[in-house]
Amino acid sequence: MTTWNLNGTMRHVLICNGSSCMRKGGEEVTQAIREEIKKQELDRQVHTTRTRCNGRCKDACVAIVYPEGTWYSVPDEQAARELVTSHFALGEKIKKHVIYEYGEEGFCLEAENGWTTGIEKVKEKEIVK
Repeated sequence: MTTWNLNGTMRHVLICNGSSCMRKGGEEVTQAIREEIKKQELDRQVHTTRTRCNGRCKDACVAIVYPEGTWYSVPDEQAARELVTSHFALGEKIKKHVIYEYGEEGFCLEAENGWTTGIEKVKEKEIVK
């Protein structure tokens, strides 16, 4: 296994390679992101990691960019390349693909893009009187 020297890395992209994302082109999206990073000579600034399921299967394929905490739906190779060009090279988020953004209140769903809210992770306990 490789141990990378990440000194100077500015961004970390977590690319979902869970079963739903893989069925919807996750391998191609992963490779397109990595190829575009290399093509634009951003290897030293951007590190990628394949992950298991990130819990947003309906939005497949999912890529999460840190330190910003921006969750993207990356449906195909073209969107993958656009992610690298816009977000990493130009510093501009691709609003139409943003699922969640991180802010003062934590993660916030970009509902105007039509994303599914999803199932609550924590159910409120019934209040006993």
